Amino acid sequence: MKTIAKPVDPLLDDEKAAGYLGLVPGTLRAWRHLKSYKLAYVKVGRRVFYRLSELEKFLESRTVRNGETAS
Repeated sequence: MKTIAKPVDPLLDDEKAAGYLGLVPGTLRAWRHLKSYKLAYVKVGRRVFYRLSELEKFLESRTVRNGETAS
């Protein structure tokens, strides 16, 4: 029997992605609908997933250093 390898860059559903960011899933849905932030996601049918690497990039882009403002 063949085993399926886990992806190097895992896909997280709304609930897990929101938890990773410290949000509730409804916030991510609102951001997608309103196009509030440039946070890339993957759509498979009706399902939405976020790549872990995209969440990390998003957090890095929102990091404020030395009195700078987040973009």
